[in-house]
Amino acid sequence: MSMTDEPTHATQPSLRVSRRDLLVGGACLAVAGGTYARMPRRRLASIPKDGLEKLAPDHIADWRYETTSGIVLPPPDELARLLYDQQVSRAYVSDKYPPVMLVMAYGSSQGGMLQVHRPEICYPASGFRLSQTVTDTLPIGGGHGVAVRAFTATGDTRTEQVMYWTRIADALPTSWTSQRIAIMESNLRGAVPDGLLVRLSTVSDNITTGRATLADFARAMLAAAGPSGRRQLLGASAA
Repeated sequence: MSMTDEPTHATQPSLRVSRRDLLVGGACLAVAGGTYARMPRRRLASIPKDGLEKLAPDHIADWRYETTSGIVLPPPDELARLLYDQQVSRAYVSDKYPPVMLVMAYGSSQGGMLQVHRPEICYPASGFRLSQTVTDTLPIGGGHGVAVRAFTATGDTRTEQVMYWTRIADALPTSWTSQRIAIMESNLRGAVPDGLLVRLSTVSDNITTGRATLADFARAMLAAAGPSGRRQLLGASAA
């Protein structure tokens, strides 16, 4: 074929769109719009900046904050700095009761990997062997109770009785799964929940007396916090 026999322009592609293409495209837009509408935007941060310190006063019932108690507090942790906006570690001593270590960690935004880490992860990383963790209800008066977790942590130089609770928005989840569910429920309501870990521990080989000490301290701390502080520590439903 000679050059004069070749077509003078390329064939133009068809611009016709089928009804099926329109329906599929419309469905995709609807799904995308619905997903965007459900994206969490409202933050549920309940503890203001530097507010965590106020929940750990110098005196709690018969205990007092002691800076030179000799109690071993957890060292600074780089991961914790990434996960939490605020952290408080304090040792409390008493003339009547055993010393108690209080650790609180607060994150204003919970989701994905950025969420409260449970002590069952932190203690083994520090070389402790853990007993089975049990779930219990700590009565705090007024018909209210706090869902807490407790275990024994045994290290090379000491044994600790540990009690803790976690708060996600207004929920008090007792497992990693229920914690994830609490986050998703807040997300479905269009909110980004905050999260709080409250961990109490005392050096003791005796499970019964050790946990009784922690329960007494927890009740005293919640009483000292007042209504506003209890809402920050427990959420609106349990306070």
